[in-house]
Amino acid sequence: MTEFRPRRFDLIAFDWDGTLFDSTAIIVRCIQEAVRDVGGTVPSDEAASYVIGMGLMQALAHAAPDVPTDRYPELGNRYRYHYLRHQDDLSLFDGVLPLLEALGERGHWLAVATGKSRRGLDEALHSVALRGVFHASRTADETAGKPHPLMLQELMAEFDVPRERVLMIGDTTHDLQMAVNAGCASVGVSYGAHEPDAFHALGPLHIAHSVHDLQQWLLAHA
Repeated sequence: MTEFRPRRFDLIAFDWDGTLFDSTAIIVRCIQEAVRDVGGTVPSDEAASYVIGMGLMQALAHAAPDVPTDRYPELGNRYRYHYLRHQDDLSLFDGVLPLLEALGERGHWLAVATGKSRRGLDEALHSVALRGVFHASRTADETAGKPHPLMLQELMAEFDVPRERVLMIGDTTHDLQMAVNAGCASVGVSYGAHEPDAFHALGPLHIAHSVHDLQQWLLAHA
């Protein structure tokens, strides 16, 4: 007989891009193309990938510091233009759907906490037939962007879950720092936007190197 083990975490919040959705390379390319369109210095792959997870305008301003602020609306529009052109190229990482199904069967509340816009997230959820899988979500344009803790604080309030019962999973230091700022535990994934060497200082419980690794750890420890 399998020994009963109570859940450690009631609410598991996932970042979207680079954690569940395999979109890092396309986001980098779209940032670079948008900056080029407005005449800025095109950021390197490393610089463009670093800003993934931030709110859109915060990310673009960081990636293109020589673009004047009065051109930010145009910069944002060019990014959206390129992103929409590539949207059909995006896909879930292999194993994500079984992972979410397994966690749902165990009774965890599942949420998304993302730097995407509400419109962008809703389109992505619809395109991959994930409606109803997540119990809640927060986006950067409807609350504070990462690493501010407000996304997680609002989710904790919505489900009346204390911070020690919340786990944040993400592929960037912004995700893990948000968890630190909210007083929540975190898990990093190394297959997304940021190099995992920077994760250790933020104290994640685990660094997963694949979706399979992430599922194995969650089923054993969450």
